[in-house]
Amino acid sequence: MVNRGLVTQKNVPVPLKSISVEVRVQDHVSTVSSTLLYVNEEERPLEALFVFPLPADAAVCHFSAKIGEQEIVAELQNRETARDRYDDAVSSGQQAFLLEESAESPDVFGLSVGCLSPGQNAAVTIIYVTELDVQADHSLRFCLPAVLNPRYTPAGSGAGIVSEISSVCGAVPYTLTLSVHVSSPKPISKLESNCTLDPLVFLHSDHTQATVNLSPGHMFDKDVELFLYYQDPHQPSAIVEAGVATAPSGSLMRDPVVMISLYPEFPEEVMSSLATQGEFIFLMDRSGSMGEVMHHGIGAQTRIESAKDTLLLLLKSLPMGCYFNIFGFGSRFEAFSSYESVEYNQDTLDEALKSVKRMQADLCGTEILEPLKYIYSQRCKPNHPRQLFIFTDGEVGNTKEVLDLVKHHVLSHRCFSFGIGEGASTALITGMAREGSGHAQFITGTDRMQPKVMQSLRFALQPPVFNISVDWTLPDGVTVDTLSQPINVLFQGQRALIYAQLKGESSGGSEGTVTVKYRLKDQPVTNQLHFCLKPTEETGLSIHRLAARTRIRSLEQEERPCGADVESIRSKIVELSVQAGVSSVHTAFIAINKDSRQTVKGPLLQSAASDIHLGGNLLFLRDDICCSMMRTKGTRTRNKLNIGFMTKVRNFFRRGSKTAAAPTVQTTARLQPDCSPTVQTNSQSKSDAAPDPQKDPLLQLVSLQKASGCWDLDVTLADAFGKTEDELTNQKPAQVEGSVWATLLALIWLYGCKIDQRVEWQFVAMKAASWIRSQKVGDLSECVCVGNVLLGCQVTKDTLGI
Repeated sequence: MVNRGLVTQKNVPVPLKSISVEVRVQDHVSTVSSTLLYVNEEERPLEALFVFPLPADAAVCHFSAKIGEQEIVAELQNRETARDRYDDAVSSGQQAFLLEESAESPDVFGLSVGCLSPGQNAAVTIIYVTELDVQADHSLRFCLPAVLNPRYTPAGSGAGIVSEISSVCGAVPYTLTLSVHVSSPKPISKLESNCTLDPLVFLHSDHTQATVNLSPGHMFDKDVELFLYYQDPHQPSAIVEAGVATAPSGSLMRDPVVMISLYPEFPEEVMSSLATQGEFIFLMDRSGSMGEVMHHGIGAQTRIESAKDTLLLLLKSLPMGCYFNIFGFGSRFEAFSSYESVEYNQDTLDEALKSVKRMQADLCGTEILEPLKYIYSQRCKPNHPRQLFIFTDGEVGNTKEVLDLVKHHVLSHRCFSFGIGEGASTALITGMAREGSGHAQFITGTDRMQPKVMQSLRFALQPPVFNISVDWTLPDGVTVDTLSQPINVLFQGQRALIYAQLKGESSGGSEGTVTVKYRLKDQPVTNQLHFCLKPTEETGLSIHRLAARTRIRSLEQEERPCGADVESIRSKIVELSVQAGVSSVHTAFIAINKDSRQTVKGPLLQSAASDIHLGGNLLFLRDDICCSMMRTKGTRTRNKLNIGFMTKVRNFFRRGSKTAAAPTVQTTARLQPDCSPTVQTNSQSKSDAAPDPQKDPLLQLVSLQKASGCWDLDVTLADAFGKTEDELTNQKPAQVEGSVWATLLALIWLYGCKIDQRVEWQFVAMKAASWIRSQKVGDLSECVCVGNVLLGCQVTKDTLGI
């Protein structure tokens, strides 16, 4: 067992000594350079495989290794060629490094380090480019992943080694240094983090450039999240980047590339009347890992408890007359009452809330594919668009199969996905939302889940956008090739990105225009952006690389359908990947130190390890897996009895999932956490568990609302306000009924005491105000005044919308 921290099975510290990360943010694009120092502390040459997470949409564009004073810059090659070169080099005693993307999930990378001599240092540098996600509070989020969770693998699916890798709690044997430089055409308002930062330093008086460092001594035991706030964040923008003069004529890297950032603005009359119809299906992960705590601070909830509170808020926010259903899934799946969606009313809501209250993280594995197949097999309700909300910690091994299924049914629903806790697969969460024309959210650390989920509900209640078209107006002599996939979804205030290659030369004009047209509730809408064709300075090639990554992902999608010309598409991917220097599933970075040739004496120590951060935080080091090897050029004969685990690790990157045998089911908690006794103990009944922390007053009030939108005047409502029932009853004006008075008080309390959490209760309040208006009570000005005095608030009648 691992006793403390990240050590070998013999309690020897792992060979990662330091991590240094530099982040350069330009507007909403970040370039990340991470240098990881490894040391072979063994007595023999070492070959190791490190498994680590990266953002699924990252474009890895540089990989190098420095041995002493000698730096070896890796080449990007066809994957099989790179692997053969790596094997040949290690077999002949040369130091070699191989970096490749997992064939099963684009957010998992493997780094093979071969023939590292005893006592030798290797500084490995990985550079990648990625876009920053827009958050519910309009900030931009940067995340440096620290956790690679185990990916649950359904029996027989044949997914790889991640199913046998478990995260370890405890102190890590090193610290992280991180520096951030931000530059933007818009002034920077502030920068926040879930970790301790040094003060933000502005480099110019206009606050368009700033630097900040992570405070010294940070232990890299959790994701590092940064939240960047700009003034006027929703302004559309365009960045034109010059190409490389030495690149082949007509190629993506030779021509200028433009990145368009659009923030669609829907007409006010449309946004003021959100949908009152729909079929809302909530798919809740109840695997064992959902029993883990959200963070390690005081009062931390488990993932399942946080998700249950959020589901309560969602259910209370649904409009009367819609349809809904709740599914829980793990190694099996079940619905709350019927496997068919039911109409939303007080009876079905009461039954659903009882089911939610009983939910536990007790369904073992994370088999999301089967419940999705069942949901998609059910006929949609006429005139009730299907909206699918998926809550999961994202730990699955059959990601691509899941995404293919969601994409196949994109015309019948919209998919809103939520990754809960650190280590949730970005490939799965963002992929489901992308393929399902929805929106993805990640909830980590001390984040409240409710604001992010309610933002997605607002998106779901927005009317769908139809007939989206993108038109370009460019000077004579200039043409455009759109590299992004066609836009199939737009949400109010959410960024839409378009990458395009500009070809030819202008005969005079210096400005271009991109026009996005669509229909919204039978109303034509046009959004337009004018931009300068002159390339922006100091962008490097980040826009070209992101554009290449976008095109590569599109081509990878085209590989999947039956009948597609797979070989032709694969050839295009490899050509573009090598030309742009951006990784893909069919290419790999290979670096060989040709001056390091040495005679291999005896067995080469082989280690399989999982990094729980970017590139080196070893989960466990298998120094018990040694084998004798007969080395000839390009071949290896291995002792099969001793190398089973190492082979599984390498096969995670070296095969398609259908060709491998299903992994052996482990009975230890460390190797199969989703079904571990420890996790099940965390899901014990309330009678055996520690007392619950004080109920959130907002959720307490919301839980008392009726499906119609009203509240009852009773002791439970009084308790939510911190009052007695007599205090509420004695102050009730004579002209109103008890339920109207109770609902009015609830609205006053929400606006007067919880205005900072409005995004969470906005739909609850809309239902309440609508219900009060339906009662046709007359002038309620006196009631509002009395209610303000009773609750100690100062809310105007107009504010309440009654």
